Amino acid sequence: MNSLTGRVALITGASKGIGAALAHLLAKDGVKLALVSRSGDDLGLPGVLARKCDVRDAAGLAAIAAETDAEFGQLDIVVANAGVGTYGPFAELSLEDLDEILDVNLKGTLYTVRAALPYLVKSDAGEIVTLSSEAGRRGFPGEAAYCASKFGQVGFTRAMDGELRELGIRCTNICPGGVATEFALGRGRDAADLPGMMTAEDVAEVVHFVITRPRGMRILETALRPMTEASWG
Repeated sequence: MNSLTGRVALITGASKGIGAALAHLLAKDGVKLALVSRSGDDLGLPGVLARKCDVRDAAGLAAIAAETDAEFGQLDIVVANAGVGTYGPFAELSLEDLDEILDVNLKGTLYTVRAALPYLVKSDAGEIVTLSSEAGRRGFPGEAAYCASKFGQVGFTRAMDGELRELGIRCTNICPGGVATEFALGRGRDAADLPGMMTAEDVAEVVHFVITRPRGMRILETALRPMTEASWG
């Protein structure tokens, strides 16, 4: 297993859900953390660099990546986790929601990786992890725009693998099914949809597994779904 002690990770969408669960897990492994969220929450973790930033702000992300490198002397791992979702018939989706989904989920991922890349290429153990979704592997009714954004994440990360593998940077898509977080509550989902779903900690464990594999191998994609969720589509 590849040790993470002393490594530096930047996580977007880090204030709650999967991002927060991953931050706590990596902190236990001795990882130095830069946490990016719209609230700027440091999660009560000591020694972290917590900054308030919307992932639609490319310049803001670039500044945080530079600050991370200056503060910790390196940047080894970037986890593009920030995301939004709205559910319902595509024809009823507002243009504002459509733009937000594509801008946050897809462009936010591109901006995050672009900001981190100048520092990842200097690492001897660079990792890019994108939190996509089963909706990035198959189309689901009522999730058309969300699927479009997540398919884009998957394609982008796969292309990055082709560009960056020879530089020693590993690129992985994590594609969970239903996760019991506050994500999309009030935007086409409610609490009744959550029973039986996976936890944020379940998904964080998968990210941890991926980035601790021996450096001689890479995991391109992991797909995981709760036992209660049907596999269809």
